[in-house]
Formats: sequence, C-alpha cells, structure tokens
Amino acid sequence: MDYVSALVPPVVMAAFFIGLIVTIVKTQGGANKAKEDAVVDAALARAEAAHQTSRDTEA
Repeated sequence: MDYVSALVPPVVMAAFFIGLIVTIVKTQGGANKAKEDAVVDAALARAEAAHQTSRDTEA
C-alpha cells in the first residue's frame, strides 16, 4: 500500500501539468489574438517612445 501513496502525488501533478499545457495550447490564437497583439504592440511603442525621449533630452 505504500507504493500507492508514493505514486499518487506525481500522478496528480502530472495530470494538472497536462491540463495546464492543454489549456495554454487551446487559448493560443483565437478571437482575442488581434486584441492581445495590439496591446503588446502599443506597450512596445510606448517603451520605444520613452526611450527615444530620454535619449533626446540627454543630448
């Protein structure tokens, strides 16, 4: 019976990990992909603009 109690935690963790991976793969793309890409592009543009502004004020 000790082998059952020794195997249960790894099996449970493996099942949750597989579920996590399946969820991540299923949520890639889809209807929200364009919105997510737009948010990332906007954040990158803000960061680049801030970098350019700080470089211009140093000169």
